Amino acid sequence: MTDRRLTVLFVPESAYGPTNNCVGIGDVLRRRGHRVVFAAEASWRGRLSELGFEEDLVDLAPPAEGAQDPGQFWKDFVRDTAPEFRKPTFEQLGTWIEPVWEELVSGARHCEPQLKRIIERVRPDVIVEDNVVAFPALLTAGVPFVRITSCNPLEIKSPGVPPAFSGYPADDDSGWAAFRAEYDRTHRALWADFSGWVAEQGAPPLPELEFIHEGGTNLYVYPEAADYARVLPPHWHRLDSCVRETDETFALPPSLAGGGGALIYFSLGSLGSADVELMRRVIGVLARTPYRYIVSKGPLHDEIELAPNMWGAEFLPQTSVLPLVDLVITHGGNNTTTEALHFGKPMIVLPLFWDQYDNAQRMQELGFGVRLDTYRCTDEELTGALERLLGDMALRERLAATGAVIRDRDGLRRAAGLIEEAAARGV
Repeated sequence: MTDRRLTVLFVPESAYGPTNNCVGIGDVLRRRGHRVVFAAEASWRGRLSELGFEEDLVDLAPPAEGAQDPGQFWKDFVRDTAPEFRKPTFEQLGTWIEPVWEELVSGARHCEPQLKRIIERVRPDVIVEDNVVAFPALLTAGVPFVRITSCNPLEIKSPGVPPAFSGYPADDDSGWAAFRAEYDRTHRALWADFSGWVAEQGAPPLPELEFIHEGGTNLYVYPEAADYARVLPPHWHRLDSCVRETDETFALPPSLAGGGGALIYFSLGSLGSADVELMRRVIGVLARTPYRYIVSKGPLHDEIELAPNMWGAEFLPQTSVLPLVDLVITHGGNNTTTEALHFGKPMIVLPLFWDQYDNAQRMQELGFGVRLDTYRCTDEELTGALERLLGDMALRERLAATGAVIRDRDGLRRAAGLIEEAAARGV
């Protein structure tokens, strides 16, 4: 901790995972007496100020007509591109991953003047970015820059680990070189153009085939129990978890509280749940099981009907729900994956895009859960995975012990302390 009152500027990606991650850390800093400002995307207006933060928001594209929900652009993008998720990860590189980078790059270009003005107004002592793409204004501000990687630890390149976005196993490198070559082929032109633009704004050129720079201090969110075997330089720091403490409390609704059978949380995230057809299909399978379900219905909640053994809502206080359940069915986003491990819960992972294949594979190969083919798994495979995981008492004991270690390491306060240290060092 520091006795000096800092002004900390957070610049999170618009999706819920990175923004909630920054909310958790920012809340610790705010309660320590620091001024915390969010330069989040404009659709978050009002959501952050009600948590006690200042908002100085940015548009990543020309403003849409009417009010938008937080992260609405990405919800619409996922809904419109959902057919791409049925492709193997190798094929997604050119038809989904690269277009996502294009949108991210476009947003960075669009908001650069806005970020410069925000920095002039806020005059931060330290800037914290939780995103996957560079914003030159953050690097030319003349104050310490802290990068958080809360999306996928495979973004941090190391020898002997699989390529990001592949979902390939860690103990079989037979497909790694071809995947990396295809990533190079589909992304090099976009990367080179973006790196040139970044340099024109006065920031350093981007590292080879990377869309973001390292900071003087770098934090990444992934438990040691699940991390890959590698050695990172001293300016990289692992946070075993980063679970916010701002969620409201949650009590089981009467329809579930009085029932028997295991209690399971089902969430495909704010983006994955936009695939209503998939949500309906999984709900239909789960309806025929003897278990109880809490369902995060997501932004298209009005189109999703739940079965009698279920209760759900558009949004749920996930960190208050997870301690109550026996198992999690998830898309495998890094936020939900690390939170499930934080609370020691086994997972069935139904990956859709980006980091989710990598997390699904990692949970499978470590025995913390089961990876299923989201669109091709049979009803029997899904129900069989449920029965197997719920009946594996040794796994549940192992995960309970793992969760206790993760919670004891207190990633939130470790992150806040490292940010304070970066500000104190001035780098």
